Amino acid sequence: MGYARPVESEHEAKAFIKKIKELHRDANHNVSAYFIKEKSSFALKYDDDGEPAGSSGKPVFKILESKEIWNAVVVVTRYFGGIKLGFGGLSRAYRNTALAAIEEAGIVEVFEQVRLRVRLGYAESQKVRNLIEKYGVIRKEMYTDSVEFIILVNKELEDELVKKLTDETKSKAELERL
Repeated sequence: MGYARPVESEHEAKAFIKKIKELHRDANHNVSAYFIKEKSSFALKYDDDGEPAGSSGKPVFKILESKEIWNAVVVVTRYFGGIKLGFGGLSRAYRNTALAAIEEAGIVEVFEQVRLRVRLGYAESQKVRNLIEKYGVIRKEMYTDSVEFIILVNKELEDELVKKLTDETKSKAELERL
């Protein structure tokens, strides 16, 4: 059986592996792999947990690497059933179980976002709201003598949204990055 989950740090990955090993204390093997990307550094590790070197942990890790799945940990638990699989069979079994665990857990894409404050008059507010909702999410709205939106937008779309907001409001909207 396989387990996969997102993690934010190497410490969190190790804690998850420990939890699964405790859950399946009587299993013959709890093979694990993780790939953590934090800012400009990487933490990666795989463990064969007593299986022949390179037969199990490495194939699990290669799944994470080839699918570019970062900030994730996978543990595959194996109870020996009396049938020897050989190196190739063992590798395939671990790889296939890891793939199934990842598919069951699902893959979440993470995008860097920026927060912006958009302040404008009531006349343009509906037009601007519609535009913002095409590019991001409105997190907060305030209505006083003007309309103010606090929004989240994917960083890669920020410049395009700012240009469109400037064009649509004829530079009347005040924009501030928070």
